[in-house]
Amino acid sequence: MNSTEVTKLQNYLQKLFDNQNIQVKIRPNQTDSVEVYMKDEYIGLIYKDEDEGEVSYDFQMAILDFDLQ
Repeated sequence: MNSTEVTKLQNYLQKLFDNQNIQVKIRPNQTDSVEVYMKDEYIGLIYKDEDEGEVSYDFQMAILDFDLQ
């Protein structure tokens, strides 16, 4: 993903969740995904999917069982 897409994704997530602490960062040596952070804590990945000229983004976040305690 390019820097324009990263900025658009970050702005969208910040507005959606009303939280300016969300950061979207380019991953080294990866072009199909970016990392998502809340302040300095890594929370997940966003993958870009292009199919038949349509583009979508998939947010993946792992939640560990001990985090739910």
